Amino acid sequence: MSLVIPADCLQLLQRMVSFNTINRVAEGILFVEGQLAQYLEQVAQAWGFKTDRLAVTGDAYNLLVSHEVNSQAPWLLFDSHMDTVGVDGMTVPPFEGLVKDGKIWGRGSCDTKGTGAAMLWALRNAVQSGQLSTNIAILFSIEEEVSKTGATVFVEKQLSQLPWYPVGVVVGEPTQLQLIVAHNGYVRWTIRTNGQAAHSSDPSQGRSAISAMARVITTIERDYIPTVTTTHPLVGKAQCSINVIRGGSQINVIPKSCEVLIDRRLVPEEDATPVLPAVKAVLQPLCESDPQLDVEHLEIRVDPSLSFDMNRPLADRVGQVLANLGFPVEPAGVKYGTNASNLAAGGLPAVVLGPGDIAQAHRADEYLELDQFEQGIKVYQELMSQPASFWGH
Repeated sequence: MSLVIPADCLQLLQRMVSFNTINRVAEGILFVEGQLAQYLEQVAQAWGFKTDRLAVTGDAYNLLVSHEVNSQAPWLLFDSHMDTVGVDGMTVPPFEGLVKDGKIWGRGSCDTKGTGAAMLWALRNAVQSGQLSTNIAILFSIEEEVSKTGATVFVEKQLSQLPWYPVGVVVGEPTQLQLIVAHNGYVRWTIRTNGQAAHSSDPSQGRSAISAMARVITTIERDYIPTVTTTHPLVGKAQCSINVIRGGSQINVIPKSCEVLIDRRLVPEEDATPVLPAVKAVLQPLCESDPQLDVEHLEIRVDPSLSFDMNRPLADRVGQVLANLGFPVEPAGVKYGTNASNLAAGGLPAVVLGPGDIAQAHRADEYLELDQFEQGIKVYQELMSQPASFWGH
């Protein structure tokens, strides 16, 4: 099929939404973003931009679109992830990019293909207008929704292979074009209780892992979660919740194992190190009271928070651009996470900014307001069009 170049940014976003990029890493299915990445690569090349496939793992890659105006000028990097959450239960067509009532509907329209389309279109406009004196790159990253693999590999392996280093990164997420300078991180892990299988006609011959897990859950919710009280002025209080439970094999078998998944949200500057020991400590009396209680902690994953401290100079400059356009500039924080924390952990100053409302992300009727979309293009183009000296190079 021949490539159809979008006539406007809305057509570009509609085409991007049409690609099924549901993150399925948990199912062992990698690089669901492949067809979308190829499409963006072809469009970018048709507009004269340089494209690079930055290998992540196997055939999977981040797509880097770039435009260099001067080898001595600074580089400003933009990031937008290509994957989405699932579509089960959606009440609007997930992949049609339906335009109605001043909105574009569909999975990823808000989170966050809208930011990617706006960034690429803004770069096209800025180049065609001859406004650029800063070098611009857009990273279309993979696997943000579950593991943030794309952003992590970019800072750990790919960045050092580039012939340039960015002065900062603008991460696209639906913030209603409010400047986000801080957000939460997390510690996530699996707790497993092990029992002994037996026929349900005589439960005394076995040990129910589900019954054991019920006691573990009760203890954590009673003795640990109320102690999670750390706060931060921009994001509020730290949180902890038990959100997935799996156990048992069939109705007539005493369950041999049961698992729960725990999500412990870290506020900026909060240390992740004491989290797991604290949970183990509240479970210790329970385990000591029952020598047969077998509890394991598995698959521990830590994702960093985003702190305002290292991002202030970049935030100040982005704030100046927003102020000149008439947008509010008071820096804010959010409770969710983004690629910005992983990029910042790798030494890159990063802020989060984009059109759309996070309240519409992951919803059954996900949409992006077209007015916000147009404003997002304008904001990104204005950031790209600042003189090279503006970025302190």
